[in-house]
Amino acid sequence: MHLFEMWMDEGAHVSSEILSFAAEAYKIDQGLKPVWSTPNTVTLELTTMHLRDFSASHAEGLPVIIDAPHAGHSATIADFSPRQSLVRTLKKHGLERLYVTDWKSASAEMKFLSIDSYLEEMNVVIDDLGGQAHLIGLCQGGWMSAAYAARFPGKVRTLTLAGSPIDTAVGDGKVKELAQTLPLHFYEDLVTAGGGRLLGKFMLAGWKSMHPTDQYLNKYVDLYTHIEDKAYVQRAEEFARWYESPVDLPGTYYLQAVQWIFKENRLALGNFVALGRALSLKDITIPVYLLAGEEDDITPPPQVLNADRYLGTPAQALQKKLVPGGHIGLFMAHKTLETAWPEIAQWIRAQERAEQP
Repeated sequence: MHLFEMWMDEGAHVSSEILSFAAEAYKIDQGLKPVWSTPNTVTLELTTMHLRDFSASHAEGLPVIIDAPHAGHSATIADFSPRQSLVRTLKKHGLERLYVTDWKSASAEMKFLSIDSYLEEMNVVIDDLGGQAHLIGLCQGGWMSAAYAARFPGKVRTLTLAGSPIDTAVGDGKVKELAQTLPLHFYEDLVTAGGGRLLGKFMLAGWKSMHPTDQYLNKYVDLYTHIEDKAYVQRAEEFARWYESPVDLPGTYYLQAVQWIFKENRLALGNFVALGRALSLKDITIPVYLLAGEEDDITPPPQVLNADRYLGTPAQALQKKLVPGGHIGLFMAHKTLETAWPEIAQWIRAQERAEQP
């Protein structure tokens, strides 16, 4: 009888684990939405974005704008969790007048928005904040920030590019491989299937296909193994809030990015036209900081670090740093937030002090 009771208890425990796992697996796949972990206000609402203000009440100096990625996921990657927040790290290290571009998921009415549409509204943001800013471009927000700085050189005080594809002809990343091997009509068909938009679910499926075993098997095995570990489950939920909630992109913007940035490398080659003018990265002469991840298979290090070959920034005003880890870790990994970003914050503050009389 005692052995039978032990079997029954063990069976009940296993059944409870399975039920908990099933509920949690459904939750992380479908039941969570992105959240901002740091208090903020929406200081400006435009067609493309909510401009979120994280500034301290006593903040002074030029604004620092985090130009968040716009590649199918929420801008909350910049404020991932209370323990892993680029926003909190930068504020802690002295960048207290801080904003984030919270890009909107594209509605049907937004399907014809172009790269120019986004640059126009970034220009509105910077004018509204006083006419000059420090730009921190994350991933796709990086090439957009570089394009803006080349188009309006006097409006950007410093430019930080983290995991940003500037020279897409180099490196061996998956994005480059797909852009170079799949014809443009493949991407056009995706937009057509989305009614003029690239639906976020298509983009998410593409990202997951880069690591299918991890995304469709290992994450569930790991979740079941750790289902009674509350800290592990919390971390899984935090990641799912961001990763499993994709945003839609305007079809025109998306196809321009695919063709101009990833197929034709126009920004590096000097034939990228923005707001009526061909851009030259040589027109960027301000201090620049380039940050890349050693294992980044989305934006391989050379695509970021090769920017120094095209920029007009003097060598003494250009910083480059290669850190351990992959793409997403550049923006939210503990080690990068504890080492690289405090250094970048100090560098930005030093450039602003150097400008003062």
